[in-house]
Amino acid sequence: MADATNHQVAIVGCGIIGRTHADTVAERPDATVTALVDGDAAAREALAARLKEAGHPEPKLYGDLSAALSGSDVSLVAICTPSGTHAALAEEALNEKKHVVIEKPLDVDLTRARRLGAAAARAASHGVVSSVISQHRFDAGSVVVHEAIEAGRFGQLTSAVATVAWWRSDEYYASAGWRGTWAQDGGGALMNQGVHTVDLLLWFMGRPVNIQAQALRAAHHEIEVEDTVVATLTFESGAVATLHATTAAFPGGRTRVSVHGTQGGAEVEDDLLRRFNADGSKDDVSVDAGPPGRHTAQYDDILRAIADGGKPGITVQDAIDALATVRAVYIASTLQRPVKFIDVLEGRYDDVDVSRGIGLPPN
Repeated sequence: MADATNHQVAIVGCGIIGRTHADTVAERPDATVTALVDGDAAAREALAARLKEAGHPEPKLYGDLSAALSGSDVSLVAICTPSGTHAALAEEALNEKKHVVIEKPLDVDLTRARRLGAAAARAASHGVVSSVISQHRFDAGSVVVHEAIEAGRFGQLTSAVATVAWWRSDEYYASAGWRGTWAQDGGGALMNQGVHTVDLLLWFMGRPVNIQAQALRAAHHEIEVEDTVVATLTFESGAVATLHATTAAFPGGRTRVSVHGTQGGAEVEDDLLRRFNADGSKDDVSVDAGPPGRHTAQYDDILRAIADGGKPGITVQDAIDALATVRAVYIASTLQRPVKFIDVLEGRYDDVDVSRGIGLPPN
């Protein structure tokens, strides 16, 4: 394994999000992109040229992860491929005792996600760190809200509202063969665009207990998955929440998570803290929460965990919980009845074909 003070990083998947990871890592003093992996030669060559033109060392190029693991001395692998391939690639890297960071969502299949969870636990016993990108937990505003909840400053939490109101064109879905498919995208507005918001909702409110939902294709009829979903969730605390995600809100609106309690509440909108009341005060407190954290802050966290031998801020189990919540929404829509989160998490609905529960809006 490479020197822990200067990690050699393999970027697996050289598309848009792979470029984001490569740029983030390349700017760090404690890590270097030394390998690029993509089955598309043009994609990996283009990213290599981008790094070289920016003055960074030229990485080695590979067509698959196995070749990269055997042909280079990487210590950290960033999985940036289509969602449905995440778990298998991450497990391959963990089995070689490489630290792993996985783009959201963890995967699109809970069976594969559970298997990865077991692999991550085994790897952790050998000091190998695995984390899943959920950079909005590192937004300063989200941190302020979470700390207030943990300190009981909002009193008893009573409810929350989470919404992702975006627009995606038909051209967006047609731009890559995996977009809008069950096999590789794993879902639509909720799985792809809304999973970060689901994660924040769980971070604030805890694990859900019951979920009911309606998902549909409201505007994009050529895709397999939903472009609009509305769900209600009940949590262990007794609090409730509404969850809404859409890519059919032209020209594109805002992402917002608000939490409400008996002594205060807060609202995070487009990653910034917009409202904060606490400790029974009716006044909106001005909090200097700073800008969103983005990937840089999460890489700080991951490399700190590697150096310290501790847990990262976002674990594979956190990501499994978010994935199980998304799947519970799809199952509830398919079955047209409430489902229990724990039953979904533990696999009791693994045989439900959620694709048949996503349809056109009623006439």
